[in-house]
Amino acid sequence: MLSGDLVASWEVALSDGVHRIEFAHGTTTGKRVVYVNGQEVVRRDWLFKLVGKETFALGGAKTKATINIEAVSGFAYEYSLEVDGKSLQTFTDNRAKSTETWLLRVDGEDRRVVLEKDTMDVWCNGQKMETTGEFVDDGSETSFTLGEHECCIKATISGRKKSGVLHHFLLDGEKIPQSHS
Repeated sequence: MLSGDLVASWEVALSDGVHRIEFAHGTTTGKRVVYVNGQEVVRRDWLFKLVGKETFALGGAKTKATINIEAVSGFAYEYSLEVDGKSLQTFTDNRAKSTETWLLRVDGEDRRVVLEKDTMDVWCNGQKMETTGEFVDDGSETSFTLGEHECCIKATISGRKKSGVLHHFLLDGEKIPQSHS
């Protein structure tokens, strides 16, 4: 599937999962191919201009992603990825502030649970979950099920300005540690 022209790859964590982007650039043939999770999403053959941009949709929300191809010197090229109009680093930093992620194993299956703080949407392994939310004395609780298991994301005020709202994930009443991806 991937040719010897593979020049760059990135991983982008979105609510519906971690997406692997691979870019093949044939500097002698002018070919450009973009793969997302192993699937070809863009193919251009025989381009005379070796620099430029390739834009494509990423994930279920069709997030805009752009690969920038720039000449550095002679026949050397530099490749960078923008997601949602921002550099990958800025996008990742912003997502770290706007989401919480937990990685866990439930009934022998790895699960990646993501909370979008702005909408309070919950995703598990790429699927948006049906949730119920309610306000409680010390904050709010967003509940849903994973198979036969009761899950709850508790949001509480930390009392400290810097940390603001704290989110805790409970699986059948047991607290699950947060992940950083």
